[in-house]
Amino acid sequence: MKTDIILCGVGGQGILSIATIIGEAALNENLNIKQAEVHGMSQRGGDVQSNLRISSQPIHSDLIAQGQADVIISMEPMEALRYLPYLKKDGWIITSSTPFVNITNYPDMAVINADLAKIDNLISLDIEQMAKDNGVPRSANVILLGAAQKAIGIEYGKLENAIRRVFGRKGDAVVEANIKALAIGRGQQR
Repeated sequence: MKTDIILCGVGGQGILSIATIIGEAALNENLNIKQAEVHGMSQRGGDVQSNLRISSQPIHSDLIAQGQADVIISMEPMEALRYLPYLKKDGWIITSSTPFVNITNYPDMAVINADLAKIDNLISLDIEQMAKDNGVPRSANVILLGAAQKAIGIEYGKLENAIRRVFGRKGDAVVEANIKALAIGRGQQR
């Protein structure tokens, strides 16, 4: 098993929480993991990206080369396109369809959607609305993780258990909200 994942978005959207959940699940499966993170200029609102490499074999680098990512999980559609050169030809993009407009020259969404539509393996979801509609407004990122579960190759139950461990200290309500969000996303898989 080998999966190279690029997680991207804007500071404050929960990218690093997704990385922590995936990493916890991978370690519990006795898989090797390497992670490299790039944080934006500000804690909230800056570009955040993480390379996450998971393998049953030793991993020698924590960075993913261009054309080598199996999956891009993006909390923001423009950020998904920013990392497109890193995606394998048959790789997956799982992205939020809702833009986080934090710059004055944000591209037109029609252009972004046209570029995303060219991707064969694409799941684009309005995770913010799904989270609100299902009573888990702070767990939109975990909906995206649920939608990506099959593409990343980690068993669903392992991700559920990782959520319990990662969020356990925050209380049962937070754990249950995130498990619910994971299930909502799982229902969106292709």
